[in-house]
Amino acid sequence: MTSAVPRLVIAAPSSGSGKTTVATGLMAALAARGLAVSPHKVGPDYIDPGYHALATGRVGRNLDAYLCGTELVAPLFLHGARGCDIAVVEGVMGLYDGAAGEGELASTAQVAKLLGAPVVLVVDASSQARSVAALVHGFVSWDPEVRVGGVILNKVGSDRHEALLREASDSVGVPVLGVLRRARQVSTPSRHLGLVPVAERGTEAVEAVEAMAALVADGCDLEALVGLARAAGPLPGGFAPWTPGPAPTHHPARSDKGSPLRVAVAGGAAFTFSYAEHTELLAAAGAEVVTFDPLRDEELPEGTAGLVVGGGFPEVYAAELSANEPLRKAVAELALSGAPVAAECAGLLYLCRELDGMPMCGVLDASARMSQRLTLGYRDAVAVSDSALAAAGTRMRGHEFHRTAVEPGAGASPAWGMRAPERRVEGFVERGVHASYLHTHWASEPGVARRFVERCRTS
Repeated sequence: MTSAVPRLVIAAPSSGSGKTTVATGLMAALAARGLAVSPHKVGPDYIDPGYHALATGRVGRNLDAYLCGTELVAPLFLHGARGCDIAVVEGVMGLYDGAAGEGELASTAQVAKLLGAPVVLVVDASSQARSVAALVHGFVSWDPEVRVGGVILNKVGSDRHEALLREASDSVGVPVLGVLRRARQVSTPSRHLGLVPVAERGTEAVEAVEAMAALVADGCDLEALVGLARAAGPLPGGFAPWTPGPAPTHHPARSDKGSPLRVAVAGGAAFTFSYAEHTELLAAAGAEVVTFDPLRDEELPEGTAGLVVGGGFPEVYAAELSANEPLRKAVAELALSGAPVAAECAGLLYLCRELDGMPMCGVLDASARMSQRLTLGYRDAVAVSDSALAAAGTRMRGHEFHRTAVEPGAGASPAWGMRAPERRVEGFVERGVHASYLHTHWASEPGVARRFVERCRTS
């Protein structure tokens, strides 16, 4: 029964403790045993779910209580976990860290409680011995509603070190479910926005995931972890799985000319930031979704009626994107025709006149460049202008994460008015184009996808 799917949350006292290594390795190790594993990530992160998908062969999905609201966490989880034997949820930051100034909102602890899931705490033990007991005791006792079912000790240096750590953990009554030694081969390269995405690493990513699986299989008690997951029981609240909506009467929808309503979605190494629910919502609204790669394809998919360009790393591939002049011209022509175009973050940069001095699509009279300043955080926003995505006044929550700057930062008709943490306008609404730095999760406002597809039909 889906509502009783066995599940675990992999958390840590802080970032850098080894959550991604353990969660990804556990997913891969369980999949290697023949289990259908449902992978999830707390928070807005796009990169870790790529490694999760590689480990499990299933789409990695995010659970974000800020972007989607607490009421959608369990339904989205159940949607992703359909038909699975077990679910593994990787946490974000430290166990109790959430949206700044919002208490427990969007924290790993909150998601664990919403799912009724036991927590496994991954502790970086490289610079401590008996002190691990005080650390674990603090995390276990901080919130009695959070059930910490065991710890995995990471970066353990020797047999003697392991013995000291086990003795300390025993003193607080928390079982040790795994001990992992330092392993260079499981490390994944990082750059200005975190880990390098799977799509850019090819066989290296496959090898890294295999190494994580071997590390976890060798160092963890998989039977005990599965047993803990199976003890979770039904989800609290009796939620049903989220659905992108009923299939339209005619699927796919048709344009006014009678052709299939085709929405092109940018993919490939430069545009890897996307939530799976977005394409599911577009398809449910009647669109035929076709993925293309702006680094390789010189034309938009034939019959494109609308375009979605999500986030990613265009700054890393600026020269290659610029060199693909035929596609840049095709994107500009589509936008100038009035067709709906939704661009988030990387998509915004791609639509600019230039990026770091290299020509881009020229849809927007704006210039983009790399910056030393990291812009990061949740945003409370309201649509300022009517657009292909939202009617003016529509309120949505989003997330910004970039080291670039666009000048000017907003057009004559801005996309969003930010309500928190600071009041400002941002982004561009021009013709059918909606371009902004703000990442949003459309499951929180399904009307976004329906509106976009309808504009594709009528534009």
